[in-house]
Amino acid sequence: MNISVFGLGYVGAVCCASFAERGHQVIGVDVNQAKVDLINAGTSPIVEKGLDPLIEKNVKRKSLRATTNAKEAILNSEITFICVGTPSQSNGRIDLSYIFKVSQQIGEILQEKDTFHTIVIRSTVTPGTQDRCMQIVADFSGKKANEKFGFVANPEFLREGTALWDFDNPPYTVVGASCPRSEKVIQELYKDLDAPIFSIKPKEAEMIKYANNNFHALKVTFANEIGNICKALGIDGHKVMEIVTKDSKLNLSPYYMKPGFAYGGSCLPKDVRGLSYLAKSLDLEVPMLASLEKSNHYQIQKGIKLILDSDAKKVGILGMAFKAGTDDLRESPMVILIETLLGKGLEISIYDANVHLSSLLGKNKDYITGHIPHIYKLLKPNYEEVISESDLIVVGNKTEEFKDILQKVPGEKTIIDLVRIDDSLITAKNYVGICW
Repeated sequence: MNISVFGLGYVGAVCCASFAERGHQVIGVDVNQAKVDLINAGTSPIVEKGLDPLIEKNVKRKSLRATTNAKEAILNSEITFICVGTPSQSNGRIDLSYIFKVSQQIGEILQEKDTFHTIVIRSTVTPGTQDRCMQIVADFSGKKANEKFGFVANPEFLREGTALWDFDNPPYTVVGASCPRSEKVIQELYKDLDAPIFSIKPKEAEMIKYANNNFHALKVTFANEIGNICKALGIDGHKVMEIVTKDSKLNLSPYYMKPGFAYGGSCLPKDVRGLSYLAKSLDLEVPMLASLEKSNHYQIQKGIKLILDSDAKKVGILGMAFKAGTDDLRESPMVILIETLLGKGLEISIYDANVHLSSLLGKNKDYITGHIPHIYKLLKPNYEEVISESDLIVVGNKTEEFKDILQKVPGEKTIIDLVRIDDSLITAKNYVGICW
């Protein structure tokens, strides 16, 4: 394929060399003449292991060249990668001016081009950027999006020092296309990589890079705070974290990585508080660990607001325990939610087969009758009663039974799902998710 790459910084230079190495004809574009001259001389404009010889090799075999002439590059390529910088402003806002300027350039040049052109945003951008760039290109080219040109969000996952290896061995390839034709072009471009390709919505693709990088920052901060506590106690923090990362069933897995309602139960709340208190007693600051409770409380308040904003006066609750498959109500966020709604004057009815059975057998009866007797009175023995008495149904945990129950909820009754119980419900008109 004929590819042009706008921006010969870190991402752009790596993309130029890597695409050329895979047999494509690549033209690098930059306003900086020095970078262009370096590429054409077979030298990398950045310091990156293995990049110099790769650029030299592909310049010599004429599969890679660079220019300051944007028009030449666009007219001689079918795919354009935008790899220009998106620096941070003093208030933290991302500066997208370079992205928009390149989009305008592309739009102006496409006036002279009859063939279809695919534009790929490789830079890290905030969600919604692709939509705006697509409009800019349409305005300046006078051509209709998805007919004469198409856009794709294709975030990179390159680490400095291992970028060439990362390009050839990505964890996955993300393709956020608003145009089916461009989507197929990019899928074809990456088909030889030994990694799954995920075709998703453009805004989802744009958000993934931010989610990934913030998760990496979270992990570094978490390890440092655990390490600081370990050092104060005379413990080897590296050994602790080494064993933590050996658990791929829970610690490094999708299990806890599902947006939804707050955590609860007998372990997480207690242990989060316990570790923060231990750090405080050691005169250590652990800002991230100390923020967990606050963030968890916010998620409970978010669920409460979602219900109150519905203006429903009669609310049915499916699931009162903090998670499916248990009767444990200790620090269940659902209990906090229910108590708040009662305090606001709402009529509540609850169905949770595990809690009901537990109360009958006496397993959890002392806690129920001793701590939340006012809520226990609202527990119904069957879900039919809850549905019939309520204008709004709230799903509080992932009990498998609730999937079938929700199919029986009349269309005029709203469903608020706090746990994403069933993906098939998402398109229903009476369905609302807490964070999707």
